[in-house]
Amino acid sequence: MPRHATYLPYGVIPAVVLPFDNELAIDEAAFRKHLRDVAATDGITAITVNAHSTEVASCSFDEQRRVLAIAHNENGEGVPLVNGVWADGSIQAAHIARMAAAGSAAALLVFPPGPFTLGQSPEMALAHFKRIADATDLPIIVFQYPLATGQGYPNDTLLRLCEEVPTIHAIKDWAGNVAQHEWHVRTLQSLPRPVNVLSTHSAWLLSSLVLGCNGLLSGSGSVIPDLQADLFRAVQGNDLAQARRIADRIHPLAEVFYADPWADMHNRMKEALVLLGRLPRAVVRPPLVKLGTADIAGIRAALIESGLLDARAGRDAA
Repeated sequence: MPRHATYLPYGVIPAVVLPFDNELAIDEAAFRKHLRDVAATDGITAITVNAHSTEVASCSFDEQRRVLAIAHNENGEGVPLVNGVWADGSIQAAHIARMAAAGSAAALLVFPPGPFTLGQSPEMALAHFKRIADATDLPIIVFQYPLATGQGYPNDTLLRLCEEVPTIHAIKDWAGNVAQHEWHVRTLQSLPRPVNVLSTHSAWLLSSLVLGCNGLLSGSGSVIPDLQADLFRAVQGNDLAQARRIADRIHPLAEVFYADPWADMHNRMKEALVLLGRLPRAVVRPPLVKLGTADIAGIRAALIESGLLDARAGRDAA
């Protein structure tokens, strides 16, 4: 039976970064090592590729297919793979969904179409997701953006999506609003066909998980998948004291990763991985640019404060 036939998005799902060489090509050897490092973490339930963290907006369709192929080749039948669907048009989104199914993905993470920043109707959102669902039976994770962006789905629209598209099994919740986030948790996870809420509120992860999320899907899992797994386990076990201790270690990294501008969050994570000796270099594709020495020093300080890096050790970011 194919992996995706029984996979339901739940638990701790790190979104990995995508290393590039100095010519801005995909560094396959570094990517393979990064995948192995993250996949070896006890307590994760899947890995996400072709998402924000892999700078998917700067990757061609062929590169996205190659990223998934590398991940599948490296992972085999191990940890399930969630493949992002980043497209402004529904036809292209369905094309990516078919590619993901052919490439042995276990689920899809569907980003909202860019044109929705100009306004959307429930019919538009339904048409988009139904076209993707018609292309493949892979489980779908709806990426819920903040409503202020225009790309987030209002409550009524989100309920219709969950009711009318049966392959929707989870949302990646980036609502950025505590009351709305709690509504998602209480409402979607209590539907006749429950839809899991996967938090991506990594800047306030403990608070988010305590609301009752059934998982988390985050790019910072590329750096701290073990701490995220430990935190989720502690919250699920109602061990609030242990959860607070772990959250205290995560806090300095959350502050530095999710500082303004947010577009640099995964840029900063690459620099952290270099400082930890897990990546050879921290190259990003334009329009992102190399971080300055002061920013890198701040990342190093956060790694030391979190207990991940010895103050006397660590590599310089490159």
